[in-house]
Amino acid sequence: MNVLLFDPFNGAAGDMIIGSLLDLGADEGLVRAAMRSVVGEPTIERVDRSGIRAVQVRAHAPVDHRTLDEVLDRVAESDAPAGAREMARRVFLRIHRAEESIHGTGAHFHEVGADDAVADVVGACTALHSLDVDGVAVLPVALGRGFAVGAHGTFPIPAPATVAILAGSELRTVPGDEERELCTPTGAALLAEFSTVRPEDLGPAAIRAVGYGAGSRNPRGRPNVLRSMLLAAEERAGGDRVDILETNVDDVTGEALAYTINRLMEEGARDASAIPVVMKKGRSGHLVRVVCCPDATDRLVRVMGAELGTLGIRCIPMVHRAVAERTVEQVTASIRGREFAVDVKCGWSGGKITSFKAEYEQAAACARDLGIPLREVTGAVEAAARRLFIERGVLAP
Repeated sequence: MNVLLFDPFNGAAGDMIIGSLLDLGADEGLVRAAMRSVVGEPTIERVDRSGIRAVQVRAHAPVDHRTLDEVLDRVAESDAPAGAREMARRVFLRIHRAEESIHGTGAHFHEVGADDAVADVVGACTALHSLDVDGVAVLPVALGRGFAVGAHGTFPIPAPATVAILAGSELRTVPGDEERELCTPTGAALLAEFSTVRPEDLGPAAIRAVGYGAGSRNPRGRPNVLRSMLLAAEERAGGDRVDILETNVDDVTGEALAYTINRLMEEGARDASAIPVVMKKGRSGHLVRVVCCPDATDRLVRVMGAELGTLGIRCIPMVHRAVAERTVEQVTASIRGREFAVDVKCGWSGGKITSFKAEYEQAAACARDLGIPLREVTGAVEAAARRLFIERGVLAP
């Protein structure tokens, strides 16, 4: 499996995350288009940070502060891929929850509501989306120490919002040895949202690529960079760890169940389902089951309680989840006289492909382009994939 590993030994900020992912091989065209649609053309260039060549990204945004709704509207209207837009939305909801925990309900964004932060979040999520990795791990995040000046005056480092974001995640931290802010709230929220694998759960891995993202400062004798690595990791039994949340309901309409499942997915659930069951006294009901990363558990429990009105939710913590070895293979298929290259996601076992499926967003784009049903596109692509895999000897005839 391909795992992205962040090494924030000198902290993290939104621009540093984008830079490190671009240096690692993220699609620069997609990132530029996404950021441009929010604030204008970014500057992306290579710079030197204490002898390390790194990518620096600057958004050139005006210092305009926006409300949460305004920020989410800009994210929704951006030219980022749908998956990246949804991830960016979750990042800003994380930041907003942290702001409210500090300042109270109705808190306004300050530095993190500026247009450059919107561009950084949209750009970082687009960069990660383009790499299409199987998991993300984050080594301990250096925070810094001392005091700085912000919208509310002088505040301690790390900033209260940064602390609140990290407290709601499983990321580990180290103080760092610099008298300045090393990890920003935006950087903390992005890393918390990206993280899906604990570093200690990674098995032996080969480093396939390394990227460095530059911070704006260039102090003497210390590289102000964020390092990221693309690892080819051996799939371990269990793959990763997830929490399972369950509750039984018998007084919820089908519409309310559907709405709740959509909300749970939007809030970061890995999967959510409603299973018909016969409950005590012969009553018909549903078992609502949610699979999520541990750092999302508290948030999703609140959603389930609010939407379903349930009085109790069972949490089965840290369950091993078996994850098949996966790759993405590009397949060219002829559809209605035109050639299309579409990614096909493959599951492997024992050196053979056991399942494969055309990537939905690309297949949907082809279907819209040709004005034909989606099933015709996926059928043609998967038929071409079957022929190709049989020729390669990785799929049984």
